[in-house]
Formats: sequence, C-alpha cells, structure tokens
Amino acid sequence: MAHPIAVTDVDFDEQVLKSTIPVLVDFWADWCAPCKMIAPMVDDLANEYDGKVTFFKLDVDASPETSMKFGIRSIPTLLLFKNGKPVDQVVGAVPKAVLKKRLENALA
Repeated sequence: MAHPIAVTDVDFDEQVLKSTIPVLVDFWADWCAPCKMIAPMVDDLANEYDGKVTFFKLDVDASPETSMKFGIRSIPTLLLFKNGKPVDQVVGAVPKAVLKKRLENALA
C-alpha cells in the first residue's frame, strides 16, 4: 500500500526536485479541515499511481521556507512536479476525478 511520504524544507530539493519520475506534493496543515477531506483521495491516488508518480506531503507550518518558495498562500495546494519544475497546481478540496485528470495530463 503506497502512501504519501512526509517531506520537509530540509529534504525537499533532494526528494522532489531531483526525482526522475513526476511528483505530487500535498501542501497541508494539521488544522486544515479541507486538507483532511482530500487526504484519503491523495492516499488512493498514491496507490493507483504507485511507480508512476511519487506522492509527498509537506506540512506548511513545519516547513515554511518551501511553502514560501513556491508561493503557497492557501491550503490544501497540490503541486505537480516534472523534471524538477512545477507543471500544475490544484488549490482547494477538489473531486478525485479532477486530481486524476490533472495527473493523467502530466503523465501524457
């Protein structure tokens, strides 16, 4: 069972930007209700795309530098990286089908 991996300011560049496969980063916080709403969908997608996309979670309170670097102003924000560059962004709690379509577009 694949799950999103916790990532921080310290290991973000190494884990995310240097990844050889696409990466989805879930910017979240413990106090954020919409973040908790989409967490099960992100877990499902991590399973579904295991081996094709790596999933990470970044706690914006614990890792403010990375959040600021990528202009994260509201959460949840999901950033999709390909070859170390952000290629797509989803802000807010959206249906799983929307996330899946964005992933498929990035993989195409």
